[in-house]
Amino acid sequence: MKLKLTHLLLLGFTALSLLSCGVSARVKKADKHYEQGEYFLAGETYRKVQSSISAQKERALKAEVNFKMGECYSAINNHTRATKAYAQAIKYKYPDSIVYLRQAKAKHALGKYQEAAKDYGLFLKSQPTHAEALAGLEGATEANNWIKIVTRYVVKPATEFNSRKNSDFAPSFMGSDASSIVFTTNRENTTNRKNSTITGVPNNDLFTSRKNAAGKWEKPDPLEGEFNTDDDEGVTSLTADGKTLYFTRCRSSQNTAFGGEIYTSNRSGGQWTAPQKVILFKDSSVTVAHPAISPDGTILYFVSDHASGFGGKDIWKVEKTEDGWSMPENLGNKINTAGNELFPYVRHDGTLYFSSDGHPGFGGLDIFKATKDSLKQWKITNMMTPINSNRDDFGITFEKSEEQGYFSSNRNQSRNYDRIYYFELPELVYAIAGKVTDEKGEAVSDAIVKLIGDNGDNVKMRAKKDGSYRIKLSNDANYIMLASARGYLNSTHKFSTQGLVDSKTFTENFKLPTIGKPIPISNIFFEFGKSELTPASEESLQGLVKMLTDNPNIAIEISAHTDMIGSEESNLELSEKRAQTVVNFLIKSGIDKGRLTSKGYGESMPVVVDKNMAKMYKFIKEGELLDENLVNLLTKEQQDIVNSINRRTEFKVTKTTYNLY
Repeated sequence: MKLKLTHLLLLGFTALSLLSCGVSARVKKADKHYEQGEYFLAGETYRKVQSSISAQKERALKAEVNFKMGECYSAINNHTRATKAYAQAIKYKYPDSIVYLRQAKAKHALGKYQEAAKDYGLFLKSQPTHAEALAGLEGATEANNWIKIVTRYVVKPATEFNSRKNSDFAPSFMGSDASSIVFTTNRENTTNRKNSTITGVPNNDLFTSRKNAAGKWEKPDPLEGEFNTDDDEGVTSLTADGKTLYFTRCRSSQNTAFGGEIYTSNRSGGQWTAPQKVILFKDSSVTVAHPAISPDGTILYFVSDHASGFGGKDIWKVEKTEDGWSMPENLGNKINTAGNELFPYVRHDGTLYFSSDGHPGFGGLDIFKATKDSLKQWKITNMMTPINSNRDDFGITFEKSEEQGYFSSNRNQSRNYDRIYYFELPELVYAIAGKVTDEKGEAVSDAIVKLIGDNGDNVKMRAKKDGSYRIKLSNDANYIMLASARGYLNSTHKFSTQGLVDSKTFTENFKLPTIGKPIPISNIFFEFGKSELTPASEESLQGLVKMLTDNPNIAIEISAHTDMIGSEESNLELSEKRAQTVVNFLIKSGIDKGRLTSKGYGESMPVVVDKNMAKMYKFIKEGELLDENLVNLLTKEQQDIVNSINRRTEFKVTKTTYNLY
């Protein structure tokens, strides 16, 4: 019995030893994949082995394996798995506080801003001046406020390029006419379709599409020439003439990955020449990728993880020389951070665009715009929403000099597929529109509308038959308008488009008083039985002041009328006082008293019903005189209405040549 027990114990120790050796071997295998940059393969190997590691006896190893697994999943943008792995590393006391920074960046990329900010804070306790963490904390803290700052860009999926179950990204126009485009995709092709050990998905190829005669993009096809191989190709850039192409190729053999390399090809006789490797660093083991050639072909921007950089991947540049390219120059710490700066793009005006996870942003890669100030210093601007999201946004390209083009993003993609999106910045449209009518609202079909701007705009147009007009305006200008017509008084209007950030159509309806007949002044009110104006009358009287200012050569008569309540004598006296009160207001407002006369008519001139009155009040008819005989036939409520109509203040033009002679 004792021998049997001893035998069983020996078997148990042997099994544990074999298990331990098996775990160790698998960890070493995963480590080898990790060191070679085969992140997908390494991550899957770590994931399978970590459950076999004892949480009690091999706590440190379990923490390390989970941390490396998190690093692998972060590298292939599987941030959900990455956060779980980092959490396990923290649980098992991973000794380096860097795990909090990595977890913060992964949560940041998932839009979990509050949790990310907490993890950034935990990391900063040990390294309070760490630039990448400080930038991440700023982004996570401000992201919810930035989301509210929606720019005018309009973004929509570019369905003409995107495949259903594959990634499509990094579009690039093939020449300044923007009639053809090349992009990167891992869709089905004739090349090797094995999944990459680095990404876990098929290697990428280059596809192209052209616009047909109707301006529509045709079905994409593989780029003709010696571009698409069993290796990974992608991220292209072409000179403005479309004759020279640069692209990234990541070669690998059975046991070795060579990292990124940049190749170039020239178009000659309608064919692309065999790609040639571009030598940028003397050390051929340095990874270079993401070429971006300036429109004139003299400067090549690219991405590299060269040891002299600022950490992660930086953007560099070289200039064309007689012998090839100059020594590489890092763009400096205004552009580059301890994070990753990728996918540079240069516009026709020299503006640089790039993606970064090191500058404050929404999470993952954001697209940034870089311009130089008067001191030649870079000024960096986040493109904000809807260009950026909390996922990866990258690979932007503009169509000609227009504010439109394409970029890539894996937003709203549960499987992390990259998609190409179209964007445009709609033109700011400013206009003024309205109608020109007479005092009764009837269209003045032959009205002339003039517009003058302090920017030189000068427009004169005739209103349509219905009195309507519409004039396009410029931005940042002050305008004055004049509406006029034969037999009518002029009317002006001032307005400005200065400071506007969105499109706007101003509405201005001109009401032109008729010359030669009395015009009622709306909303003139007096105290009951008195000649004092109520405060509510001032707005209408200011309108009369403006009309007189707009027409400086007219003289007018102000007339006041009462209803038939009371004696004729008292009504006449009251109306004369009210007319003079209006004249006094106009004089006080700066109108020359020589242009003004007043007349009180009492109850002697009852109103003749016009079409608008008849439409508003069904108990009176067009053409009827609202005199005492009619009033006596009405109900008490109807009499009150008629009396209010008869109580009125009017003006009529008495001269159109004041101060002309």
